[in-house]
Amino acid sequence: MTYSEITQLREYCNSITAYSRWETREVMVGSIGFGGKNPIRIQSMTTTDTMDTLGTVEQSIRMIEAGCELIRITAPSKNEAENLKNIKDELVKRGYNTPLVADIHFTPNAAEIAAKIVEKVRINPGNYADKKKFEVIEYTGDAYQEELDRIRERFTPLVLICKEHGTAMRIGTNHGSLSDRILSRYGDTPEGMVESAMEFLRICRDLDYHEILLSMKASNTLVMVQAYRLLVATMKAEGMNYPLHLGVTEAGEAEDGRIKSAVGIGTLLEDGLGDTIRVSLTEDPEFEAPVAEKLAERVRNRVANPQIAPLEGQNPVNPFAHHRRETREIMNIGGKKVPVVIADFSAKEQLTAANLFGVGYNYSVPLDKWNIADQACDYVMIGKLIPDFEIPGTLGFIADLENWKTNFSAAERVYPMIDLHQLDQVDVIGSPLVFLRLSDTELIAHAAKLKAFDRLVILLHTENTHAMAAMRRSVFELMAFEVNLPVVAHTKPSTGDGEQFMLDAAAELGALFVDGLIDGIQLSSDEIPIKIVNQTAFGILQAARTRISKTEYISCPSCGRTLFDLQETTAKIRSRTDHLKGIKIGIMGCIVNGPGEMADADYGYVGVGVGKITLYKEKEVVKKNIPAEQAVDELIELIKANGDWVEKTDV
Repeated sequence: MTYSEITQLREYCNSITAYSRWETREVMVGSIGFGGKNPIRIQSMTTTDTMDTLGTVEQSIRMIEAGCELIRITAPSKNEAENLKNIKDELVKRGYNTPLVADIHFTPNAAEIAAKIVEKVRINPGNYADKKKFEVIEYTGDAYQEELDRIRERFTPLVLICKEHGTAMRIGTNHGSLSDRILSRYGDTPEGMVESAMEFLRICRDLDYHEILLSMKASNTLVMVQAYRLLVATMKAEGMNYPLHLGVTEAGEAEDGRIKSAVGIGTLLEDGLGDTIRVSLTEDPEFEAPVAEKLAERVRNRVANPQIAPLEGQNPVNPFAHHRRETREIMNIGGKKVPVVIADFSAKEQLTAANLFGVGYNYSVPLDKWNIADQACDYVMIGKLIPDFEIPGTLGFIADLENWKTNFSAAERVYPMIDLHQLDQVDVIGSPLVFLRLSDTELIAHAAKLKAFDRLVILLHTENTHAMAAMRRSVFELMAFEVNLPVVAHTKPSTGDGEQFMLDAAAELGALFVDGLIDGIQLSSDEIPIKIVNQTAFGILQAARTRISKTEYISCPSCGRTLFDLQETTAKIRSRTDHLKGIKIGIMGCIVNGPGEMADADYGYVGVGVGKITLYKEKEVVKKNIPAEQAVDELIELIKANGDWVEKTDV
């Protein structure tokens, strides 16, 4: 079956309306089972020099105690591969039998050594047997087959060693390190990522080797989600069901890294995909496992959700490519406008100008003017409140209908919100924009009648425990009746934990943006400060590549290959560039995670030797072997030379 035929089927999970985990075959890594009926496993990767045995052991223990069930260690050469035995022996001596994974990129001989020592090896198909020079190569059918034969010859010894020693393998495709051969035939696409893995997987099957896990990692969450979905659909078409290792590569640090990981990983988990998780943060690795655990816990013990109306016919959205649902443009919502952010103040007893500081509006009393931040919300839900200040010029208020009729019907930039039973009043409401609050079940029941209205923006919410699927299904109903009204999705995660709030909101609503279904976001919380709520909303939009409101850092999580202090360097670069709205900067610890891994970055900062940095403009090398102490200044000069620099101003 061709990728075109697989795409047309649009089938990638058990159900898009009822939560059901896709059951993969069980793969044993040491004594721990992955896939099958095993729980979702948590793992991470060391950042120490692999030749530093005690340092790697100590860090591994911290990771295990933080919740890691699998420890990955880089083995860039034969020496590191051989030293894995010393690391393993020391861990066992200290009472730790956690399985180890050797991370391999360019060195098959290191993989073959490691496979005799540790419980699992990870290979990257893009650079295990191919070299990447960013060359476009035209292959004849015979020439392409010759390349596949060459790969088989290079890869077979490792497979046979793994079979002999009972060693598991992860075939881990990375979006940024697809080979020139794959890029030449499939392009920089999810199809290329999947085929890169399938070439190696088919060799394994021919050799009757099946202890395999698969991953499709990318820094771009849209590409990552589409590639995993297509991988599952392809495996189903070929009668395979190998376990999935989920991760967003180079997710970054702090809140950005957590939200980005939750959008990508959470979207797949919500559809029942995924058997093990690694959250890649530019932080010490022991901080990754608790984040992964919180994502896994969202679905690990999920009870059956209230029934969602089954979908008749085919999924109306292509799950393997991003296309935004076509909607009517109503003022600044829908159409080709960026998704809006609505802040919720309706539960407050009063609303003052000072309250708006947390959502990006700072009123200066001496100057009598508003300073508006890049992450300033577009609308504020006021409900029954009557603010006693003038509304900032870029902001809109949303009032309950009776409040609007009594106090704001003649006011500018204040719009009414109605419920379903007030729908018959729309024709007499003299407002260019009316918000209609509906639950998912109400929307499904009344979608057809909404086609008669042209000023409505739907505020969608649900009480269903499978919130993403419930809201997705209700938007599908609008599409079935060709109702092109914009939809803003609302969720209110119930937690006092700021990190859990971010993860829950990103996992629930991120998928709706990944699939292009909605036109805005509203988050609410009775416990989390409004500033964090607002930042989370904008973070979800940025992570889903739908609205860029700040500089994006594509920074790898560090490992034993890293040639400089990633955390310190990332902080230094961020402190000088975080005002460059819309610019993407890749910060890579070594050439393995170099120009390919930061494939869509505008600028790249890559370690190429101890104390040496090479700078990139997109995929092109601009300056080589710069002393590390000068490299950040040189990066700033490069940004200036390309016209992307603006001076930082105080807001």
